[in-house]
Amino acid sequence: MGNFSDFRLYLLIFKLMAMSKNNRLTIYIVIAMILGVVAGYLVHENAGPDFIAKFSTNIKLLATIFLRLVQMIIAPIVFATLVVGIAKLGDLKTVGRVGGKAMLWFITASLISLLLGLLLVTITKPGVGMNLANADLEGVKELVNKSSEFSIAKFAEHVFPRSVVEAMANNEVLQLVVFSIFFGVAVTAVGEKGAPIVKALDSLSHVVLKMVGYVMTLAPLGVFGAMAAVIAKMGLKPLGLYAKYIGSFYLGLLILWALLLFVGYLVLKRRLPALVRRISSPMAIAFSTASSEAVLPKLVEEMERFGCNNKIVSFVLPLGYSFNLDGSMMYMTFASMFIAQAYNVTSITGDIGMQITMLLVFMLTSKGIAGVPRASLVVVLATCGMFGLPKEGIGLILAIDVFCDMGRTMTNVLGNALATAAVSKWEGELANVPDQHVIHS
Repeated sequence: MGNFSDFRLYLLIFKLMAMSKNNRLTIYIVIAMILGVVAGYLVHENAGPDFIAKFSTNIKLLATIFLRLVQMIIAPIVFATLVVGIAKLGDLKTVGRVGGKAMLWFITASLISLLLGLLLVTITKPGVGMNLANADLEGVKELVNKSSEFSIAKFAEHVFPRSVVEAMANNEVLQLVVFSIFFGVAVTAVGEKGAPIVKALDSLSHVVLKMVGYVMTLAPLGVFGAMAAVIAKMGLKPLGLYAKYIGSFYLGLLILWALLLFVGYLVLKRRLPALVRRISSPMAIAFSTASSEAVLPKLVEEMERFGCNNKIVSFVLPLGYSFNLDGSMMYMTFASMFIAQAYNVTSITGDIGMQITMLLVFMLTSKGIAGVPRASLVVVLATCGMFGLPKEGIGLILAIDVFCDMGRTMTNVLGNALATAAVSKWEGELANVPDQHVIHS
């Protein structure tokens, strides 16, 4: 009997080892996240201000190095995969059909996210009674400088590149998408003469995806550095001070997740759990680094392994990074209404028409903000200036924005993964890959 019990114990251990092998990157990231929080908290509670400042700066280098390694492959993978995706779609009619389905998902999801944020903040009212003395006025100055030049003209310049080299150097995803669409359509139009270019870019995309595997081995170190730096500098006190704000926002994210996953189930049926397992590592990286850029290369790889045709992934996913930021969209209406409540701006809080107008403005001004931590705050600051909200209101949420940024970034990844899988299914380009094969690939 003892031998049989031992056998069952060994079998259980073997299964756990196999499971951790299949998902070891996710497990390592979660462990690194926990260790980072513990290390940062110990430093924050036991060290002096000078040591904390030095520790935060130095430990954050781990996250900086990881993010820079990821950023170095953003431009080639967006350009190569998007051009190849358009070329493989075959003709402008197909490009238009796939793009139309993707944009339908993006616009619908964005509107739902914005409305949900508006609804939650109106019901929970986290800004009512807020102590305005908590505002970080020094931190606002940097954001004001970033948003001071916002205008329709500047927005157009942000969308349309004057130099593809400059767009690549600055990792301007939306500008890269615009150039890649023009380039891909032109390559398709020239026919056989463009075939060598498509073949070369296809090879380039495979090489870059191989690089992704190398870079992602450093993800746990980057996650540890990011979490340790934040907690060492800020501690856990802001979480208590802003418990209602953070709790309300994450409640909204949970509801948004439920809606997204429900729609995902309607489209993908029993394949949905496999998709969630497949994107668990990218989502963990997004949560801990608060940067969508950090996961784009890995997400491209995982969506193809899930069974999505690479031509759909190559076309839809980069578009999603500019037009389908569900978590960020929800946060914009949530944060702006929070400021309006805190400063009792009745022209906003008491006027539904003005709220809807602000929502529609966010639909426009939010494009192309993926990948940069706190970029949502820059958009909120620039847009809210149009509606008479005080700029110093951003200072109220600066201290805890990083904790909200992690959740909204992870939600962006989930939304883009579901959109890509849904368009693949609608186009009949979703391979029925057995989950065990996907995991081992």
